[in-house]
Amino acid sequence: MSTDQNKFQAIISHCKEYGFVFQSSEIYDGLSAVYDYGQYGSELKKNIKDYWWKSMTQLHENIVGIDAAIFMHPTTWKASGHVDNFSDPMIDNKDSKKRYRVDHLIEGYAETLPQADGDALLARMDELLKENDFAGLKTLIEENKIKCSVSGTVNWTDVRQFNLMFSTQLGSVTDEASEIYLRPETAQGIFVNFLNVQKTGRMKIPFGIAQIGKAFRNEIVARQFIFRMREFEQMEMQFFIRPGSQKEWYEKWKEERMQWHLSLGTDPSKYRFKDHVKLAHYADAAVDIEFDFPMGFKEVEGIHSRTDFDLSQHQLYSKKKIQYFDTEINQNYVPYVIETSIGLDRMFLLVICNAYEEQDLSTPEKPDSRVVLKLPAKLAPVKLAIFPLTKKDGLPELARELMNSCMPAFHCFYEEKDAIGKRYRRQDAIGTPFCVTIDHQTKEDGTVTIRYRDSMEQERVPMADVKQLVMNKIF
Repeated sequence: MSTDQNKFQAIISHCKEYGFVFQSSEIYDGLSAVYDYGQYGSELKKNIKDYWWKSMTQLHENIVGIDAAIFMHPTTWKASGHVDNFSDPMIDNKDSKKRYRVDHLIEGYAETLPQADGDALLARMDELLKENDFAGLKTLIEENKIKCSVSGTVNWTDVRQFNLMFSTQLGSVTDEASEIYLRPETAQGIFVNFLNVQKTGRMKIPFGIAQIGKAFRNEIVARQFIFRMREFEQMEMQFFIRPGSQKEWYEKWKEERMQWHLSLGTDPSKYRFKDHVKLAHYADAAVDIEFDFPMGFKEVEGIHSRTDFDLSQHQLYSKKKIQYFDTEINQNYVPYVIETSIGLDRMFLLVICNAYEEQDLSTPEKPDSRVVLKLPAKLAPVKLAIFPLTKKDGLPELARELMNSCMPAFHCFYEEKDAIGKRYRRQDAIGTPFCVTIDHQTKEDGTVTIRYRDSMEQERVPMADVKQLVMNKIF
């Protein structure tokens, strides 16, 4: 249960200082658990989305994408079970009035214990959550004397459920408006469009529908920077299969999704699978892909075998037949579903945490250090930085020539100000994998100095080769 809160705080500060993530509405003292992505953060986020979307749709003949609306008919959420079941157990401290999600409160305390004791406590908590034993959860908190971080007391209310959906009014006049919800997940937009996509796309089972979109959850306690937010983005794919084949496809998608993560060059030891002890009401199997963040192993992606629950429920509530005729077996059935659901914001944080390094480059003669983001080149916000050595002698013109050649292919950055060393350090901090310097030798032989972020090595290459060199690394 080792954590590195100092590193995590440094990463949060770095994200703000270098234009990756800002507190929402910061000039008005911010809005709790809501964040804005800055100029480099929005580029990194888009690159992660594009990489996922390509892997799901372009590289699979039988997976297509949609973009469903955030607002949906309110009966959707009754059918899906969210109105009745989408809640978390919470508890309040009577002295501080501070509210906690029960599992977060216990998990936080477990992190302070020796490994074996912490694991035993969490195992007991999982058993009680599985049984919805709220009285037992309160007893567990009291027996372990788990204190409120504000009051320092163990004076707790009873544990009770807290629904996580945001509601709003649809309509221009309050009396005539109907209550609807901001979607807490993107999956239902896929399920209600199953027949539309299957028929118009002439899709044959097995096939998948992918979607990237915003979701909203009124978290009891949102914490840990962008790891848990009230407004966030999901990348989900629902894979429709023949009933009875779910175990095979579940294992296949577990492996495929893990390989997607590892394709970014991350150390495999930083990932692990964690099976669900308490299954959601719709699932017959579920597992999380967890990553070793500075605050410990946390969920990034879930793979769930959802059976035929979703389509069957929408068939029941809509009173419309939602089935598939399988010509291979000459049979009508409601398809089963395997879901892969990854939090885009969590993946963003994973990429940043994995890339962030503070390096001591000091020598006996000169103290030196740098902060570098070793981002995968294909995800980096800026692929190539171009620096004329001076602002004169025709060097800026040559640099602009290279810039104009590369800009249509990938994101570039141009800078003339400051010494080359300072310019390198700024690009290291935002994760730019390649920097090119245009100097006086360029005018003589057409070569430039290219500098590699991770190794800081430099070499002379023909300026005409730079574009292809970078493209070979990012595609």
